[in-house]
This record gives sequence, C-alpha cells and structure tokens, in this order.
Amino acid sequence: MAESGRWAKVCAPHALVEGGDGVRFEVETPQGRRPAFAIRFDGRVRAYLNQCSHVAIELDWIEGQFFHDDTRYLICATHGALYDSATGACAGGPCSGRGLTALAADERADGIYVQGANPRELHE
Repeated sequence: MAESGRWAKVCAPHALVEGGDGVRFEVETPQGRRPAFAIRFDGRVRAYLNQCSHVAIELDWIEGQFFHDDTRYLICATHGALYDSATGACAGGPCSGRGLTALAADERADGIYVQGANPRELHE
C-alpha cells in the first residue's frame, strides 16, 4: 500500500456516487507523487493508485470514468484490463493476476480522506 502518515480530504462525501465517476488526486509515495483516484462501490469508499498493472498508464480515458459498464469492475480504458472494484484484484484481461495498489481511505462526516493524498482541487 502506498501511503504516508498524513491524511488529506479529497472530496465531499456526496461527490462519490455508487458506481459513478471517481475523483482524481495525487498521493505521495517513496517514488514521488503519483496519480490516484477514489470511487464508491458497494456502499464504501475505495481508493487506488491510478495505474494499470499491465502497462504503467492511467486507467481513465475520460477523466473520472473508471467503472466498466456493469460497475462490478474497474477497467483500463486503454488495454481493457479488468479489476475487482472492491479489492483492486485483477479480474481479467492483460493484468495477468496483478492488481491495483490500494490506498487507505476513510469517509467522515465532512469528507472523503485518503492517506498521503494531495488533492488537485477539492470536489465539493
């Protein structure tokens, strides 16, 4: 898991709708700043590094659109790799068993917080 000790607010709770668009932000990792995103799936907030495990490319072709049509899976818009929305595990395609890197996320009354996050802009 890529994380630093600091938690930062990335959006308001209502900004993440079940199976809807995700919110993009950056996180600090030992390798430097990396793109990341948060989604709401199965009633919970999930956050991942925004990097396909097949080829180091961001998943969303259109900003914030991470879900496959049925919303059970996240999809790499470039290569079609599928990832389990709840865990980030590879669910099919060229990810060949390699999943997404999960980030620590927490939903609080005033917002969605991710450990190590650097919000690009706050989605209220």
